[in-house]
Amino acid sequence: MTARTAGWTLRRRVVALLAVVGVLLGASVAVEIAVAAKNRDYTHSVLDRTGPLRAQSQELLSVLVDQETAIRGYALTGDRRDLEPYVQGGEREQQLYRSMRGLIGVYPALARQLDTVEAEAGRWRSTVAEPVIRTTEEQGTTAGRALITEESRQRFDVIRNSVSQLQEGILVEREKGADNIYRTSSMLVLLLVGAALVVAVAGAVLLISLERMVVRPLTGLAEQVREVAKGDFQHRIAGSGPPEFLRLADDVDAMRQKIAKDLAEVREARERIEWVNSQLQKQAEELVRSNRDLEQFAYVASHDLQEPLRKVASFCQLLQRRYAGQLDERADQYIAFAVDGAQRMQRLINDLLAFSRIGRLTTGFTEVDLNEVMGDVAGQTEAARQYADGELTWDALPTIRGEEPLLTNLLANLVSNSIKFRRPDVPPRVHVSARLVGDEWEISCQDNGIGIEPEFADKIFVIFQRLHSKDAYPGTGIGLAIVKKIVEYHGGRVWVDTDTAEGTAIRFTLPALPEDVEAAARAAEQPPAGEATGDEATAGDEPATGEAAGADPVEGGAPVEPADDGGARVEVPRPRGARAEGTDGTQDSDGTKEAVG
Repeated sequence: MTARTAGWTLRRRVVALLAVVGVLLGASVAVEIAVAAKNRDYTHSVLDRTGPLRAQSQELLSVLVDQETAIRGYALTGDRRDLEPYVQGGEREQQLYRSMRGLIGVYPALARQLDTVEAEAGRWRSTVAEPVIRTTEEQGTTAGRALITEESRQRFDVIRNSVSQLQEGILVEREKGADNIYRTSSMLVLLLVGAALVVAVAGAVLLISLERMVVRPLTGLAEQVREVAKGDFQHRIAGSGPPEFLRLADDVDAMRQKIAKDLAEVREARERIEWVNSQLQKQAEELVRSNRDLEQFAYVASHDLQEPLRKVASFCQLLQRRYAGQLDERADQYIAFAVDGAQRMQRLINDLLAFSRIGRLTTGFTEVDLNEVMGDVAGQTEAARQYADGELTWDALPTIRGEEPLLTNLLANLVSNSIKFRRPDVPPRVHVSARLVGDEWEISCQDNGIGIEPEFADKIFVIFQRLHSKDAYPGTGIGLAIVKKIVEYHGGRVWVDTDTAEGTAIRFTLPALPEDVEAAARAAEQPPAGEATGDEATAGDEPATGEAAGADPVEGGAPVEPADDGGARVEVPRPRGARAEGTDGTQDSDGTKEAVG
């Protein structure tokens, strides 16, 4: 046990104090019980012994007096009726003797005095009363009166004196009992007062002990804690009082040290965060400056660079038309290189400007019907489809929130890519479909083209990334980068489905309208009555094949090469019960919209 925890604990001190108080109160209670028992005995003696004895002694004297009076009356009259009080008094006298002996047994002196009274009464009866009765009966009243002398009166006075002494003894015993009752009652009061004093002293000691051992140490500890709470985390908390409070102070101080350590770490982390924020602020300012420079570059590229580039291209074309065949073959080749380079530079600048404007020049989101968008796309790609003898079909597409020009550019790039990256001697077939997945529409553009290897699936969305030479497939390689940026601007994602068996399938997601999600949820909870089999239930999710228009089925999809003109294509399964709309082409009986080149 350490020095801080040695000594009596608060619990031990309180238990010791309560034990002492309990012993004192227990002893006081035991003495009070004994004194109360004595008091009860004394009260019983006064009420149930000396009181009745006093009354019965008085009655005994009255009975003896009645007997003496009856003897005198009988001696005067000789009438036997005058002896009735004597006879009845004698019987009553014996009853009183028996009753008094039952009560007087605890008083030996009074018992002897009662015996004296009985003996004196018996001698008076044998020497005075009985002779008077016989003489009166035998010789007459004169002879009977002659026996009643001064001596006989003195004998009865002896009885009277004995009864008086008996009464005095009873009175003395009664007074003794009353004194004992008063004494024991006083002792009970003193004991109660003593118990009250013990309780009061114990309470005072307990209060003083609590003040010294609990209140003061806790107050001191609370003041130190408040100092720490004010911010002085280096203030050491020292305890006082019993060992429990010393341990509590140590625990609180340990908590203070941990808080101080954590605060120091937080302070360091905050300083690091402030430094990082300052760096981020600098980077943000640099980014703002870079964006301004980029906007300035876009302005220059769209105006200042375009003008000399157009002039170079125009004069190169004039040279090509005017002097073609007049110079040597190498000069014609140089002029062709210059014209091609100027034209490719113009396409690069235009594509780069289109890529940089996505998300910056906005017209605001509105509800866009993708069926109408596909109609516009079909019109834009009609020439390319006619040239390649291609076919474009689409299922009924949803209405989503977005910017119609950007969505048109998105789908036009995908369709153009599918037409451009076709297989030799195989007419291109492009199909666009959609299906609801959770709270998003998954839209697919699938073709029967050359496809793309899985290891190149992520590279095709990188700006200016090309997988083929410009001689094999012309273009700037920015089309799918524009597609990715438009999809992400609308809150979706785009990827290449590498599991298609033929061609390429590019899929992207767009957030669905809440009413479409709710309608799909209700339809899932209550399937149509005519939906009998699983094949029928999934029929609407399969892409349309375009067979009504004479197109070959489009199965699966393969990776697509980046489009030089921004073209790309995506395929998504058509949602059940969707309506097919469009401005170009015809609508088949199965709901597939077709545009044939």
